[in-house]
Amino acid sequence: MNPGPELIPGGLHRDARGEVLHVNGFDFAGVDRGYAVRPSATGVVRGWVGHRRETKWFFVLRGALVVGAVEPDAWPLPSRDLPVRTFELRDSAPAVLRIPGGYFTASVALEPGTILMVYSSGRIEQAGEDDFRLPPDHWNLPRPGGEQPIP
Repeated sequence: MNPGPELIPGGLHRDARGEVLHVNGFDFAGVDRGYAVRPSATGVVRGWVGHRRETKWFFVLRGALVVGAVEPDAWPLPSRDLPVRTFELRDSAPAVLRIPGGYFTASVALEPGTILMVYSSGRIEQAGEDDFRLPPDHWNLPRPGGEQPIP
């Protein structure tokens, strides 16, 4: 049985020196690589990308976005009528979203200037062997605010 997505809550500390965003409950065991994503505009779906084995962890450094996760009924082409679980991630409420292997994911920036940090359990050399891509409209994700370019 697949344990499914997990939201690991964090915290935010503010004082005269600035802010510290933290997710102290996030364990980096199993993380092989990381990368930052800066969406070009709000309202644009980035994904759907599926991984049978690779786990992904999502953390918003700046702004806000929605991450969608779908457990497919078939690989490589799942049904279009499957339920989409959505998670809103914001820098004002730090959390790490863990999506285990066996899911497709996509994201939509809600605010201009959003920066998403993604960690992966898969080495880049093997990434292409566990990478299944679908069109951005395969499932629906909310797109508040329409498509607004980042200034």
